Amino acid sequence: MQPPEILAWVLSCALLSLRVSPVFALAPPFTLTRVPAQFRLLFGVAIAAGLVAAHPAAAALGDLGPGALVVVAARELFLGAIFVAAFQLMFAALYLAGRTLDIQAGFGLALLLDPTSQAQTPMIGTFFAYAAAVVFFAMGGPGELLRILGASLEAVPLAAGQVALALPRLTAFIATVFVAGFGVGGGAILCLFLADLAIALLSRTVPQMNVLILGLQVKTLILLLILPAVFGVAAALLARMGRMTLEALPGLMVSHV
Repeated sequence: MQPPEILAWVLSCALLSLRVSPVFALAPPFTLTRVPAQFRLLFGVAIAAGLVAAHPAAAALGDLGPGALVVVAARELFLGAIFVAAFQLMFAALYLAGRTLDIQAGFGLALLLDPTSQAQTPMIGTFFAYAAAVVFFAMGGPGELLRILGASLEAVPLAAGQVALALPRLTAFIATVFVAGFGVGGGAILCLFLADLAIALLSRTVPQMNVLILGLQVKTLILLLILPAVFGVAAALLARMGRMTLEALPGLMVSHV
């Protein structure tokens, strides 16, 4: 292999890694695994090298000038941000549903320190997020993601024109994924709401009762009893959310050659 060809191959791998690596380095469920961020970043670079070898025509660079390389790098970072945003929105919906349950059950001040991301997360939302990660890996999500990344390289080659975000599809995806997220915890939310109504009626009947302490104890017990049933019923919905996120990825970008 001649030196110019080696340089072109290295540049193609480096530029494509700007599209691939952010997904594995910044997007859940990959950030929920106890793997160093540097390894996930290098894993993305390796995947990019494999895609360049599998799709040499789509990864070919026509112009190796500094200006053209900067434009390609910016476009690849933008595409990587779209992939990351889709997964972040999916898990943000689950965290929001879990945070709603935390507030209803009286755990509003309780936050967990996630040892993998070093971030404070809601307690029930963390359970939902890890359950979604387990379902995503069990349904073969990473393999499907690799297929989508390869298809995106064919649809949007490195030497392609401008790429824009499809805002109508993004808003539709946000609405759908957040409705599904609240559907995961909807049964528990309804049970806690009925418990609040019962405690409110009881406080009118027995005004001398300490409703605050009673409510915390009753709702905590109800939440502990209902959560196993919630996870059992919501497994199919979590799989649907993962499938919906993967299916939405190709439609979130619009290429203008």
